[in-house]
Parts: sequence; C-alpha cells; structure tokens
Amino acid sequence: MTSIMKKIDEMQDEIVNFMVDMIRIKAVNPVSGGEGELKRGEWLEKKLKEICDEVKRYDAIDERGLKRPNIVGIIFGEDRSRTLWIISHIDTVPEGDLSLWSHDPYDPVVKDGKIYGRGTLDDGQGVVSSYFAAKAIVESGKRPKINLGLVFVSDEEAGSRYGVHFLMDKDIFMKDDLIVVPDSGNSDGSFVEIAEKGSVWLKITTQGKQSHASMPHLGLNAHRVGMRFALKVDDYLHNTYNGKNPLFEPPYSTFEITKKEKNVDNVNTIPGTDVFYFDFRILPEYEVDKIIEDVKTIAEEVSSETGAKINVEIVQKGEPSQTPKDSEIVKKLERALRELRGIEPRIGGIGGGTVAAAFRKVGIPAVVWMTADDVEHQPDEFCRIENLVNDAKVFAYLAMDGEVE
Repeated sequence: MTSIMKKIDEMQDEIVNFMVDMIRIKAVNPVSGGEGELKRGEWLEKKLKEICDEVKRYDAIDERGLKRPNIVGIIFGEDRSRTLWIISHIDTVPEGDLSLWSHDPYDPVVKDGKIYGRGTLDDGQGVVSSYFAAKAIVESGKRPKINLGLVFVSDEEAGSRYGVHFLMDKDIFMKDDLIVVPDSGNSDGSFVEIAEKGSVWLKITTQGKQSHASMPHLGLNAHRVGMRFALKVDDYLHNTYNGKNPLFEPPYSTFEITKKEKNVDNVNTIPGTDVFYFDFRILPEYEVDKIIEDVKTIAEEVSSETGAKINVEIVQKGEPSQTPKDSEIVKKLERALRELRGIEPRIGGIGGGTVAAAFRKVGIPAVVWMTADDVEHQPDEFCRIENLVNDAKVFAYLAMDGEVE
C-alpha cells in the first residue's frame, strides 16, 4: 500500500465522524420547504480552509432572499495550469414521512458498516470522500499532479440555478480541466456515467367551473378534464417516442404523471381548478422542444373538446448531454477502477440529471461516478463506510495520476 492509501485507511473513524457531524446540519432545499444550505456550507468552508491552499465562497441570493453558498477549494498541483475538479452538492431533499424511518434522519446512526441519515448518500458521500482524498494527499506531504479542486454546490436538487449554473460565469472552470461528479453509481463502482437524458418538468393547470357534486351540469369538472388530458398525453408520447438506446438504463424515454396538488377540501364539490405535473426523461435522439409542443397541441385539442382551459407551464428543462467515451477523464477513471478495484468499467447513461450536464454544455468533458446502493431519496437512506473510504482512494489516485508511491 502507498502512503496516501494507508493514510485514508487510518482516517476511517475520522471520516465517519465527519459524515455524522455534517448530516446533523440540515440543508434541505428551500424549494421543498427547507432551510437551505447556508449553515452546512459555512461548516464545510471552515473544513476546506484546514486543507486547501485557496478557498473562495460564492453566495447566490435566491428569490426568497436566502444565501445559497457555493464553496470552491483548491490544492495547488505540480502543474497549476489545469485542475481536476470533484464537484458534489450539499443540499438534500426532505425526509418525507418520518414514520417510515427507523430513526431521526438528522441524527445519523452508525450500524453494520453503514451510516443512516438523510443525505448520507445523496450527496454526502461525494462531499466526504472527496474531502478525505484531498486531506490524505495534504497530510502525506505530497502535491497532486495538477490542481485538485473541491466544489461543494447548492441547489442541485432543484435544478442548480443557485449552484453550478451560478458558478459557470465566474471564470473558475477551464476547457482543459477534468470534471468528476460523485452523484450517481452502482453497488460495485463499475458504472461510469457519461450521458444523461433530456429532462422536462411540466405544470398542468386545468380551469373548469366549480359546482356542487350533485349538480354537475352546472359546472365543468377540472379534475376529470385533467385526467383525460394526462392519459391522452401519456398514451401519445409512449407510442410516438418509443425508440431505444442501449447506452441508458432504462433504454427508452420515460413520461411520468407525478405530483398532484390539492383541488378541493370536501368530497361533494366538483373542482373548478386542477393542477398536476409531468416528469419526462428523453433520449438524445428526440428534441425536447418538439415533445413540449406536442403536449401543448394536445392541450389545445382537449380544451376545444371540453371547454376547459389547459395551461402548460415549463417548470424545468434540461437538454441531453454526453461526454465522449475516449475523453481523458473517462480513460483515467477506467484505469483507476481496473488498477484499484480489479473491475472492468461499464460506460453508460442515466435518466436522472446531475451537475455534469452544465459542464458538457460548455464543452468540458465530465463523468459521474461513485459507489452507491440505490437508496437516495428513500427512508433510511444510508451510505456504506467502505464506499466512503474506497471512493476516497479512487479520487486520490486520479489526483496523483496513478503515481502515489
């Protein structure tokens, strides 16, 4: 074992304590009714100042007036002209139904080699494993081959407007930099994500006329019209955009009817307004804007047929993105997994969105990788301690370009 790898192993207890302390600082995205990332960001800023040569914080101010921190720490390399960036997000989704948890989601439990708590995996594991890769390098008295940059961003769970997109015009990232985003993976660490589907969230508002349920002829049931419209869209899109691409899992576009807002409070009232949402994940073969136009066309058809007004609002939209399979960062990560893990990497794409898309959009190749069980956003979310340690080793290996003797 090399000195850096040994150092990471020796840090295991410190790694666990760091994770536990961080998760106790709630950072639920404000879009979901949370307090935001400021307190966690301030705590992490202090931690980065303990190991980095340079630390800067960039605060975005959202529409609520809340500070949304983005912290950038750099350890200078032998070559300072380029940077390996490891970019993790510090916001989380809410805990959901507390009755489904075995314990307090913000008072982490360490048990059977796992740390349980909201955000331990998504994306606490990325934050902690990258931090300790950097700390091990520093404490070993070595310099990475190129700069090693750690970026902890806000707002990933709600589209990254106040996170990575806010940072993109700050002249931080250069065309020749290397980007790793530890925010998705599989249980043995073999999956390297290089592509993401396009994504669209649509808010559908149906306007009818409220009436007593016993007198439906005096009203226009917005809920019924909304359901009719939703099923018509569902059927049309699945039949029209039914191609497959084996790079992705699942290998087809998905069109899901998701969130439903409350319409009326009592059973015996026909709702005059109804609101629900779509979540689309679209293969690169199809145009995102064309699919949105199809939905609007169907809305006009159903409105004409029923007399109700249907409004289609874009809540969030992201174009598909892809990193070339032969790009430098993909090859380096493949090599690290073969040499450190003894596994053959599997290259592919996902339907979920990550901050990697922002870099691909401006021509900077990015990969998404971590070792992870599929428990993000779930009750009793956890990360495995061995994955925290072993992922830190992979990040250290990348920073030292495989030369850690």
